Amino acid sequence: MNKMKFLNYAILSLSLVFAFSCNKSDDTNPVEGTSKISVRLMDMPGDFDNVFVDVQDVMIKLNDDSEDDSGWVSVEAINTGVYDLLELTGGIDVLLLDDFELPSGYLNQIRLVLGTDNTVVIDGETFPLNTPSAQQSGLKIKVNQDLQPNINYTFLLDFNVDASIVMASNSENINLKPVIRASVEAQSGYITGMVTPLDLQVLIEATNGVETISAYADETGQFVLAGLGSGTYTVTATPDAASGFTAQIFENVEVVVGASTDIGTITFE
Repeated sequence: MNKMKFLNYAILSLSLVFAFSCNKSDDTNPVEGTSKISVRLMDMPGDFDNVFVDVQDVMIKLNDDSEDDSGWVSVEAINTGVYDLLELTGGIDVLLLDDFELPSGYLNQIRLVLGTDNTVVIDGETFPLNTPSAQQSGLKIKVNQDLQPNINYTFLLDFNVDASIVMASNSENINLKPVIRASVEAQSGYITGMVTPLDLQVLIEATNGVETISAYADETGQFVLAGLGSGTYTVTATPDAASGFTAQIFENVEVVVGASTDIGTITFE
């Protein structure tokens, strides 16, 4: 590790420790030790050709439940750049933070800071995505997760595109008002499977009556529904309307934390 990189790491670590000690001054039993976090960005499907977002940084708020702009610390995101959210489905995601070490404690929020190169493609036409709040202060996601010492946590940030893109009623502006669901990989399970024929676009949705998670099958027919809490789900596979096929429904699909539930191959014929 060169001297400059080491110095940057040391300053960042001291900043996190300082934020921890200052914001938890009323805690008589502070947590000691360090934890590691990773952050992965993925997407719930949306009815657009493409949705490009310009991810510039990841920030965290540790041991600070305030709603203002104090207490935020950059954790030096990796793999920053412009990504098409609609490609981050079917088990594909972007690793934005990889085993970053920080003081153990309470992780209140994660923030994605965006650049200016955000666009949406609708029926082949590209439109700018207005994201003033995202560019100035970032996309804030409440996490509220205890970080225990010597444990690695992976946070899945599921971007709900359909709910996040808003057509302004009194103008031609298209606004990004992000709806992002956060889950911890170690505290969630998966539903996986296959769809045939491979050239058929199929939307897979799982619901437990409280929340609904969705994904498209990829070009190999595989699909992954990630970030599911334990419990019983109803899974619906809905093919493209032009195909003439009807949706298939699978009841009582059990999900267990830390495990993958494979529902096999869904065949439309």
